[in-house]
Amino acid sequence: MGTGGWGTTLAVLLARSGPVVLVARSEEDAARIAAARENVRHLPGVPLPDAIHVTADPAAIKAADGLLIVAAPSRHVRETARRIAPHLVAGTTVLSVAKGIEAGTLLRMSEVLIAELPGAAGRIAALSGPNLAPEIARGLPASSVVGCPDTAVGSAVVARLGSRTFRLYTNRDIVGVELAGALKNILAIAAGAADQLGFGDNGKAAIVTRGLAEMTRLGVAAGANPLTFSGLAGVGDVMATCASSLSRNHRLGMELAAGRRWSDIEQALPGVAEGAYTVDAALALAARLGVELPIAQEVHRALYEDKPVRQCLADLLARDPRAELAGLEGWSG
Repeated sequence: MGTGGWGTTLAVLLARSGPVVLVARSEEDAARIAAARENVRHLPGVPLPDAIHVTADPAAIKAADGLLIVAAPSRHVRETARRIAPHLVAGTTVLSVAKGIEAGTLLRMSEVLIAELPGAAGRIAALSGPNLAPEIARGLPASSVVGCPDTAVGSAVVARLGSRTFRLYTNRDIVGVELAGALKNILAIAAGAADQLGFGDNGKAAIVTRGLAEMTRLGVAAGANPLTFSGLAGVGDVMATCASSLSRNHRLGMELAAGRRWSDIEQALPGVAEGAYTVDAALALAARLGVELPIAQEVHRALYEDKPVRQCLADLLARDPRAELAGLEGWSG
């Protein structure tokens, strides 16, 4: 479900071992992709294998052989789940690959799916990690992690989706896996801004490292295992998203630092910059849990209050000194 770059990439991976149904949001999208046998908008240059059938009919998921991947942008996951609900076959595992927090409810994507697909509650998992779709679609080596409280379900997803070039691991900490995937997008916006403003490697490293501490503080407060943030969903995804020219969130940060407004940038991006849609929900969740997110706060101000990006980063650097592990004492020893 979902024909963005990541959803299309996963369909291409699965098509190497059997038939795949790729469900678009509209008849127009489905017809365009099916006719070209390529997702020109979101994954140009990657032909669709013959094993992929493209449609806009959600009833087509009835043909799913045990695995349904929800690859819609985070703000469309609930709507997508409602399209799925009448057609979901009992016993199907539902894998969320969206990275975000729902506005208003402050739910993680797996929680949104559980709310809309209660019959599948025990078979819902989440995939996260350094997932730059164009590289994976080209067959370059990558690793990710499947978060699921049920190890057997997680292992079944790994067996179905993993390969020699797409190595997957399991982690029972779905809370940490999902929060790390959502929060790193916000951090990538700040990292892109630092690159555009010429902060240098030291300055960028400081922002990224403190951002990782920020992510971990919120994760621990939400009940996640802090070690998850040192793994693929945390450090791994931060490294890729905060450095790569393929990252839409990094590109967004660069554009903001160049003086453009989010309202103008949004329409020009080749896909969804999830960090822009997640930052306010992350801040609301942090307020609920009593956690401070100074980098996320400045990203919000740059996006929605038109605060100059250079001033945002300068204010972060001007904050009062504090203990490096402040807010993490409960597990840092």
